[in-house]
Amino acid sequence: EVQLVESGGGMVQTGGSLRLSCAASGFTFASYDMSWVRQAPGKGLEWVSRNDIRGDSTYSDSVKGRFTISRDNAKSTLYLQMNSLKPEDTALYYCTRRDYSSSYSNTDPRGYDYRGQGTQVTVSS
Repeated sequence: EVQLVESGGGMVQTGGSLRLSCAASGFTFASYDMSWVRQAPGKGLEWVSRNDIRGDSTYSDSVKGRFTISRDNAKSTLYLQMNSLKPEDTALYYCTRRDYSSSYSNTDPRGYDYRGQGTQVTVSS
């Protein structure tokens, strides 16, 4: 059974930092591109960042230069280091596994097939 368990969220002030983790199990983590997506209150899912099986990373314009995605294949864990946080980063953050059969792009949340329960990030001004 595929499981993704996010952790590390919390409440911080503007300019603060958080490090999110996602523990994966039930599949060969090293064989999958992974992404972080988020959902702000009252809004749809937004793709945030992707790390592919070669370790290459891409970011949405809204987080580029502030967030860093990484992975540890030995631990089957995905990370998201978030610095210089802003109130608009407030959201429920999910890690997601790439669906290679999907026709949606790898920057579209619909292109991913599993996600965890999420971890809440709240940034106060």
